[in-house]
Amino acid sequence: MPPPLADRIALITGASRGIGFATALALAKAGAHVVAVARTVGGLEELDDAIRAAGGTATLVPLDLRDTDGIARLALALHERYRRLDVLVANGGVLGPVSPLGHVEAKAWDEVMAVNVTANFHLIRTLDPLLRAAQAGRAVFVTSGAATHHRAYRGPYSVSKAALNALARTFAAETATTNVRVNLINPGPTRTRMRAAVMPGEDPMTVKPVEPVAEQIVAMCLPDFQETGKLYDFDQGRFLELLQPA
Repeated sequence: MPPPLADRIALITGASRGIGFATALALAKAGAHVVAVARTVGGLEELDDAIRAAGGTATLVPLDLRDTDGIARLALALHERYRRLDVLVANGGVLGPVSPLGHVEAKAWDEVMAVNVTANFHLIRTLDPLLRAAQAGRAVFVTSGAATHHRAYRGPYSVSKAALNALARTFAAETATTNVRVNLINPGPTRTRMRAAVMPGEDPMTVKPVEPVAEQIVAMCLPDFQETGKLYDFDQGRFLELLQPA
């Protein structure tokens, strides 16, 4: 029996480390050809080695998500080569400053919004036709509990993730009658570099590794996964939000 994502094309952002790296590897193991997007070339090369060792294939795309023209060029290249995109995992993101809102520099605020919100808008804008052209287009956006639990000193990140939730759910509503399924996942506390930056005194071994989260994301990318407009909370093990009919 072929793997569940055999002959599928899967694009993932933020693929050079953490949840993105683990998800890219899991997608490849599930049979997908992975288009791995990240800023860090070295991390992408390590990912490529891991995917090859697992018997998979990948295309490496060094790209800063703030480069919206680069996103458009990538979409055009996918159209010219494959005419479709089966899976989009929008994982790339930045933490931004951890400080009172009054101390956040405008440039730092703009950078968080550019990566966590605007880049995902451009991914949707340019990749929507390719997802619709797929037999079973699947999009998963990686969000955070910070979108709804607003703590002091994490304003830019929290606001950006709340905006991402609205963006993804709007996309889900607009594709509800198509073959595209759009969902969000909140990984919860996970052993990543971003988590370590927020919680510098925390023992990383007390939080879960990235691999279980990656496996859940892959499950939400399979052709037989039919939910849309929902948010999966990993730590609760269930979907929390349902797209409301218009």
